[in-house]
Parts: sequence; structure tokens; C-alpha cells
Amino acid sequence: MNIAVEHIATDQPPDEAKARDLDYGWQSGNQVELLENGEAYFPRVFDAMRAAQREILLETFILFEDKVGHELQGILIEAAQRGVKVVVSLDGFGCGELSAAFLAALADAGVMVQMFDPASKTLGIRTNWFRRLHRKIVVVDAEVAFIGGINFSADHLGDFGPEAKQDYSVQVTGPAVADLHHFALAQSGRQVRTRRGWRRRQQRPSPWATDSGEGLVRLIYRDNLQHRDDIEEAYIYALSKAKKRAVIANAYFFPGYRLLREIRNAARRGVQVQLIMQGQPDVLLAKLAARMLYDYLLKDGVVIHEYCQRPLHGKVALVDDDWSTVGSSNLDPLSLALNLEANVLIRDRAFNQQLYDSLETLSKNHCQVIPPKHKPRLWLWRLTVGFLVFHVMRHFPALTGWLPAHKPRLKPFESQAHD
Repeated sequence: MNIAVEHIATDQPPDEAKARDLDYGWQSGNQVELLENGEAYFPRVFDAMRAAQREILLETFILFEDKVGHELQGILIEAAQRGVKVVVSLDGFGCGELSAAFLAALADAGVMVQMFDPASKTLGIRTNWFRRLHRKIVVVDAEVAFIGGINFSADHLGDFGPEAKQDYSVQVTGPAVADLHHFALAQSGRQVRTRRGWRRRQQRPSPWATDSGEGLVRLIYRDNLQHRDDIEEAYIYALSKAKKRAVIANAYFFPGYRLLREIRNAARRGVQVQLIMQGQPDVLLAKLAARMLYDYLLKDGVVIHEYCQRPLHGKVALVDDDWSTVGSSNLDPLSLALNLEANVLIRDRAFNQQLYDSLETLSKNHCQVIPPKHKPRLWLWRLTVGFLVFHVMRHFPALTGWLPAHKPRLKPFESQAHD
């Protein structure tokens, strides 16, 4: 049995790249709901898929063959069998362990399965580490969309145990869903038509809405073409406008100097700046790198919490009373310089308060505060190691540029499935 799985390359050919260089502006009149962890996210997104009448578009970095993955598989197969168009885009690294039988069941039911940058193992090691499809987007019937940091895996559920991840996504309904739908179609290689009322903008709209009304949503994304810095620029712009408070909860924190400076400058002018970092990281290097930045930020009044209950996987932030962002992008070199990412910016006071309350509960009940005069035990050893980590992380994107570039192609490939 053969599975037809399309191969999406890292960057599109020049003609396709130009057509898919999309700028999205602010859309008003949306409803946005925060979904915290798999307990809130999976029931909501699975119910939307079960009710689908026409189309399901799904992008995810990780899909595992566990109880969540098998439930998703069953829902997608049932939807395809009743005539719903189902397109699933998976990352070749994050989903590299999926079995041929698992993919065959989807393909046989009529699901279009696409794999981003698949690569076979070399000496038992996966080599497609960089330039990942890291987005997590679901759009159902062009009427409801989900975007955030939650993958389709059981480690986003509390019953997974101490290693269960703390994470966030949002459900969006309203006019902004059309932008998410258009984007998901274009990025999956589908032919798209310019929908009525949408136009490609010649100049990028401001990361800050000119209208401070409720329910404003804007899709932003990072690619390796003309939107390399859009997510980072949105953070920088929002922080430069902050007057009251700013809270950033991020799993992997090692941003560039411009963003670090804006965080520090906000604290210097009296903004209450709070960072929530990993206290129990799933990647030790990430914790070492983040801690290298603590003294630089603490001395200017930034409050730093480390979340210690379980691994933090969130990628969320808020500024003042009405600006928030939720998405897939960490604030580290992988997300800001290599991965394909997507966030939504949200101008809505009710949502901002909901996110703030959630993060306040996290910081007060499950975090430890890093003291302003932070000097850990064995500090000289940590300083030496940290110095090396700092410079490796700082130059990491440039170093990866020496690696062979992916060929910009979109083509199907064949894979043998189990009988």
C-alpha cells in the first residue's frame, strides 16, 4: 500500500513565494476565548472538527500516537469519510516518529497528509533540526479557528504526570477567521482566491491598532522570506508603548538585544514588567541561556518568576489593559530566526484580563521569584558555562546559515505502509 504524502519545502519557489507573501491587518468584531492546557483545548477543537461540514485545515508541529493522537486520527477519518475536505500539515521533525500505518489510515480515508521537510535518520539520528514548521493552527469551515502553542499530544494533559506541559491557545470566531483560513490555505500549498474585502497591503500595517475598540485581532507570522521579524517587531512595538504593565510568559527565552532593551526600558520608565520563565525546563540549555539574562533585567526592576510546577510551554504576553498575543513563537533564536511561526495579536480588554488573571494565578501559586541580587550557588562555574551558552545562542542563527539550504520545492513522495 502506498501513502501519498506531499512534501512542503522550507521556502517556496520565487514565483510562489511572491504570491504567498501575505500581510494581514486588524479585523474588528471578533470573539476570542483563552483555552488553557489540553483540558480546555482538545474538547473544544475536537467538537469543532466533529461538527465540520465542508473543510478542516490543520497544521501542527507535533502529533503523537497516544490517546490524543488516536482520537484526532479517528475524528479526521470520520470527517473525511462523510465528505469533509481535510488537509493535515505536519512537521517532519516533530512528527518524524509517526508510523506508516498511522499515516496510511488517514490517507486511505481521503485525508490530505502533508509533511514539512521530512528526512530519514542518519545513524539513528534525525537531521532535520532547523527551519521547522512550528505553527499550531486549526481552521474549521472557515468559521472558527484555533491558534496557539498546544500540540496534539497527551503531554498537554494534567494526567500525563509531572512532565505535563502548561500551555495556551485561543479560539477565534468572527472576521479574523477569514485571514487565518486564507493563510492556512496558502501555506498548505492549496490554490486560493483573493476573497472579497481582502487585499494584499503594499505597506505593512502597524503592529498597534489605531482603533482601541474591542475584539480586534491581527494575524502575524514569521517565514524565511519577507516576514522574518514580524513577530519580534510586534513585541518591540507593544513594549515601547507600554504605560502600566507588561507580562511575558515564554518557554524558551533568549531574544535579541533590541527586544531585551525594550523590556528593560519599559521597566525603567515605571512599567510593571513581569517575566514568567521555565523553572523545570525540558531543555536544560534553555534554562541556562535565560538565566544569563537575569542580572541585565533584574537591575532595572523587571520581576522574574520561574514556574516550578511542571514544564512551561506557553508563548503568551500582554501589555497594559487591552493588548495581548498568543501563538507558537518562543522568544529564542529558533523561533525568531529559523522556524515558521504564527501568532495572533489581540486588542480586547476582556481577553486581556482573562489572560492576566490566568498568569497571575500561575505566578502567585506555582512560581518562585528570582531575587534582585541573584547570585546562585557555584556562581563562578555557572558564569563560565553561561558565558559559553550565551555566545553559542547569540550566534546560533548565523551558524545554522552555514548548513545546506533546503531546496524550494513542493512535491509528493511515496512511503510504504504496513499491510
